[in-house]
Amino acid sequence: MDQYIAALGQAGNALLIDCRTLESTHIPIDTSATAIVICDSRVKHELASSEYNQRRAECERGVAVLGEFLPGIRALRDVSVADYERYQARLPEPVNRRCRHVVTENARTLSAAQALQAGDLTEMGRLMAASHQSLRDDYEVSSDELDILVDLAAPISGVRGARMTGGGFGGCTVNLVDRNALPEFYETVARAYHRSTGIEPHIYTSAAAGGASEIRE
Repeated sequence: MDQYIAALGQAGNALLIDCRTLESTHIPIDTSATAIVICDSRVKHELASSEYNQRRAECERGVAVLGEFLPGIRALRDVSVADYERYQARLPEPVNRRCRHVVTENARTLSAAQALQAGDLTEMGRLMAASHQSLRDDYEVSSDELDILVDLAAPISGVRGARMTGGGFGGCTVNLVDRNALPEFYETVARAYHRSTGIEPHIYTSAAAGGASEIRE
């Protein structure tokens, strides 16, 4: 995903990527009144590599089990939310929770693209909150620091949504924040996060920028 957005990013757009076909679709995102804010927890737990191998194995186990009832599926992207709910009782834990995250996150991603296209940042924020909850509870790739940042951001007036981003186990959160709320956001999150963790977060305001390009002098 990082390489795709670096190569194909267009200013003013998010990028919807189909990881099976490698097709991509630019989705307009208006940041004139609402900014993209990145909060760096400045913590990275050394778990990502081994834990993600485990998550992959658990998801593959889920495909194998669900394939007994849904012939022809190749991956969890072939499983609808309705199909998952119909057969979830057949899945052992934690495989069930891993599959629930992937299936519902696929659906949320498509809904998020529709929300952005409609300019509905309130719905986008709701989907971000649900995504973080799923990453935290079902996929279990969040961290205490990321959860603190999300919990601090969510109740601030003008925050449309907050979730972890990237590989998890530390790193950053991404937030949609009304521009008139930015001063309060910066002050509240920075102060409360430092009080909770002893760490000064790095907070950046961004827009949806273009990808890499050749610079000629």
